[in-house]
Amino acid sequence: MKYLIVTGGECDDKFATEVIKQGGFDVIIAVDSGMELLYQMHIQPDIIVGDFDSVNPDTLEHFRSQEQIDICILGPVKDDTDTEHAIREAISRGADDITILGATGSRMDHVLGSIALLGIGLEERMDIQILDANNRIRMIDGSLTIRRDEQYGNFVSLIPYMGDVTGVTLTGFRYPLQDYTMGGFNSLGISNEIVEDEGQIDLKAGYLLVIESRD
Repeated sequence: MKYLIVTGGECDDKFATEVIKQGGFDVIIAVDSGMELLYQMHIQPDIIVGDFDSVNPDTLEHFRSQEQIDICILGPVKDDTDTEHAIREAISRGADDITILGATGSRMDHVLGSIALLGIGLEERMDIQILDANNRIRMIDGSLTIRRDEQYGNFVSLIPYMGDVTGVTLTGFRYPLQDYTMGGFNSLGISNEIVEDEGQIDLKAGYLLVIESRD
């Protein structure tokens, strides 16, 4: 099942509308102040999650009054973020594909924390992606093919996550690699481009962030 999680970071209204209309999502989860975006768009989530410390009380009351919406109330003192709880809630309900909106913005701690949560998808062997108007962010531990006519913008950046990534091979890219070990403390993988019909990313071990950018 395809789940959409709308959390409380920055999200362009027009972009969000396009994603929701075209995404074919089975379930929508609003996380705390992520409810504000859906309220403004007159879209009703299926589930609301959070300690509700950042959402407008009127917005919260509007959604809480809808009997068909499931409500997951979290305590303000906890070891996980509301977004992490929403991801695990989605998985417990049968999600095998999760898109997250509102996970980027000015709070870099939340941005980096949300990117770390992409690893849950690898643990559960399912797809999780973060989208905003300019970026698609995924984490991989194996092969990934990106078709040039379907890519999210013109640039593809690869960033090692949690240590070295060995056996990295890139084909179909402007800057190819062959059985290369990508380590930290450098920017080698930034702003590559797909120059053939598709770009193929392969690796032997490790975790790579794959960030496709439109600007």
